[in-house]
Amino acid sequence: MTAPQTGSAPSRRVVAALDIAAKILLVVLLAVAVVYPDLGNLRGKAVGFRAVAYPLGAAIVPLLWWWLWRPRGRAYPWLGDLLVTLPWLTDTLGNRLDLFDTVWWFDDWMHFMNWGLLTAGFAVLTLGREAPLGAVVERALAFGPVTAIGWELGEYVAFVRHSPELETAYTDTLGDLALGSLGAVVGALLVHAAARSGRLREEPVTGRPAPSPASRTAPLPAP
Repeated sequence: MTAPQTGSAPSRRVVAALDIAAKILLVVLLAVAVVYPDLGNLRGKAVGFRAVAYPLGAAIVPLLWWWLWRPRGRAYPWLGDLLVTLPWLTDTLGNRLDLFDTVWWFDDWMHFMNWGLLTAGFAVLTLGREAPLGAVVERALAFGPVTAIGWELGEYVAFVRHSPELETAYTDTLGDLALGSLGAVVGALLVHAAARSGRLREEPVTGRPAPSPASRTAPLPAP
């Protein structure tokens, strides 16, 4: 039995189409980068690692839904999945367009924006629309900095230690961690604001689903 669909059908279809398109474009860009590393501007940037890790990152929500959430009757979380998918796509697209090497602030913007997107997706997936502000900030600080540290460790192991970036890696890493943590908080706060304003209609897939207005006012059954 599937949980009731939340949000209007057209809006869900649009988000679903964007989510699927983002995943397809990610795979195409990575395939091109593997075959033609110079065309994807990923030569010397662990293109093989990215070709494996990025699709897995974009597939984590579908896999979890199929394994854990679908058997519990949860509707597919298109919005949460899209928010989690976009950072992998924007990083790959940014390299394809050579923005990381030609626009000096682009890397900083990516760390801020992508951790905002990831944390927003995490909040949509795990927090109810009535979650208090304190819980939202706590969730952002628990998720954002930890995953940002994991990313920096992965970058170091994958290619930074063998690249000219090693000389400036310490300063760059500190800045990236700060921007990622700030972006995580901003992303979670935007989700909180959208939920409070009624614009966010997708239910979380973890925990108990929010009760419907009718169930809140219905009388208790007689013993």
